[in-house]
Amino acid sequence: MSVLVTGAAGFIGMHVAMRLLADGHHVLGLDNLNDYYDPALKQARLRELAASPGARQGRWQFETADIAQAGAVLELMDRHGPIERVVHLAAQAGVRYSLTHPHAYAAANLTGFVQVLEACRQTGVAHLVYASSSSVYGGNRKMPFAETDPVDHPVSLYAATKKANELMAHTYSHLFGLPTTGLRFFTVYGPWGRPDMAPILFARAILAGEPIRVFNHGDMKRDFTYIDDIVEGVVRCLARAPEPDPSRALQPPDASRSTAPWRIFNIGNSEPVPLLEFIGTLERALGRTAVRDLQPMQPGDVPATFADTRALTDWIGFCPQTPLAEGVERFARWYRTWQSQAY
Repeated sequence: MSVLVTGAAGFIGMHVAMRLLADGHHVLGLDNLNDYYDPALKQARLRELAASPGARQGRWQFETADIAQAGAVLELMDRHGPIERVVHLAAQAGVRYSLTHPHAYAAANLTGFVQVLEACRQTGVAHLVYASSSSVYGGNRKMPFAETDPVDHPVSLYAATKKANELMAHTYSHLFGLPTTGLRFFTVYGPWGRPDMAPILFARAILAGEPIRVFNHGDMKRDFTYIDDIVEGVVRCLARAPEPDPSRALQPPDASRSTAPWRIFNIGNSEPVPLLEFIGTLERALGRTAVRDLQPMQPGDVPATFADTRALTDWIGFCPQTPLAEGVERFARWYRTWQSQAY
């Protein structure tokens, strides 16, 4: 296939592009290389992609572009087309950043997503897979989170934009027959991760002997999901486009499916881990003890996440399964190597 991956210089985008190249596909990467975090890490990821066997075989191309710019995605797809499928991972990420930079989320996550949807519609893309987030569950207290649960009470602007993406995708699926699949990612971690997320923040501080900030005094649980499992789920979903299902009109309302070619899936490890347990696992992998600075809960955060992945398993025959200790050990090995090199 010929696949466009937006956000290709990002954490998940790099790994998805690398896997698609390894599977023999032609991949066009797009990223605006913004400075939300150090662009040097994004450039390092791109160097890894450029050095891959698929790139050396001429199956990798990369373009710097802003998805929020009118017509930019369509122009790129026309120039490099035909593009058969799209994996949309470009977004303004982060919950806390949305408290102080709301316009960045409106531009990237709302305007940018409209540009992607329009480009897919106008070029006849066979399937759009896009990143949603576990944050859409907001203040829900029912565990585990299921796709059939209501998600009407987001607690951050980031979460609200991701819920909006699901609604926007449904509209295009309904009106234009564009097959779309939204994936609600649960706390993704692993090599080449984002430096604003806990694994790198904690690892950097632990190795430097500095305190790590532990929010809600450590009374938090997260459904940590290893990057390789996320990639496997994305690739399998990409290969199976949803089809219209008129019979859904006869069923009780279901927030995860529709009469349109549209689906929503959780993708998480289905094993919530207490934050203090995660820190202990990271300490053992790094061979150092953390200095804990206990902090109150931050605005926009939730105390726990827990993915019900039965629908995903039924759909693609797979759900994440990497044990935390194994995933953290792989992350720690990568981090020590990355930290010692000047990117």
